[in-house]
Amino acid sequence: MRLENVAFRYRRRDPWVFRDVTVSLAVGSVTEVTGRNGAGKSTLLRVIAGLRRPRLGIVSDRPTRVGYAPERFPVDQPFSVRAYLGHMAAVRRVPGDAVGAWAERLGFDHLLDVRLPELSKGSAQKVGLAQALMADPELLILDEPFAGLDAATRDALPGLISGLAADGTTVVVSDHQRCVEALPGIDRLRVADTAVTRVAAGRTAATAVLEVEVPGDEADALESRLRADGYRVRRTER
Repeated sequence: MRLENVAFRYRRRDPWVFRDVTVSLAVGSVTEVTGRNGAGKSTLLRVIAGLRRPRLGIVSDRPTRVGYAPERFPVDQPFSVRAYLGHMAAVRRVPGDAVGAWAERLGFDHLLDVRLPELSKGSAQKVGLAQALMADPELLILDEPFAGLDAATRDALPGLISGLAADGTTVVVSDHQRCVEALPGIDRLRVADTAVTRVAAGRTAATAVLEVEVPGDEADALESRLRADGYRVRRTER
């Protein structure tokens, strides 16, 4: 799949979210999209998934089967988990037993008869992942998939992503939780100031390490802001 000189803005007179994006996504690759909050990561993911059309440029060779898990799964729907996933399975012509299989694999099979609005954030996140995964996607787009997950599912998801990629799925993911950064051979796209730059697989951009002392009661808030802006944080206590 390839993006060639792709640019996007919401309306004709709006500022560009990003411009001149040219990048290839190889079959079986895993690419992490990084950048600060509001930089345009989610918009880029939607363009890659085909949910938004670029204002300029060309997206070519997008696979037929695309799975997309949004950052916030829309729970304001009048369905039970079972009914919603069953409907999605029917639309995508997926065998009905895929619903139970993914519910069990992601650890929410006990919630199948719960209504979507009654789910916790983490449980809703699992439903969003299941609907993206059940159709055996050739292209999988995950927007902050680790947010709100329980520890067991959070620990298992990187291995699941690696396994899908090994089987030929192209995966694109944004991840403020830093759960995928250690995956071998991962590519990175950084979104900043309307530009998208690439760091080659297995390499990291030049970095500097800053040691900053802050009052203990401010540390959590500062760490959260830095991680949200796409920085790696290594915390020590004194």
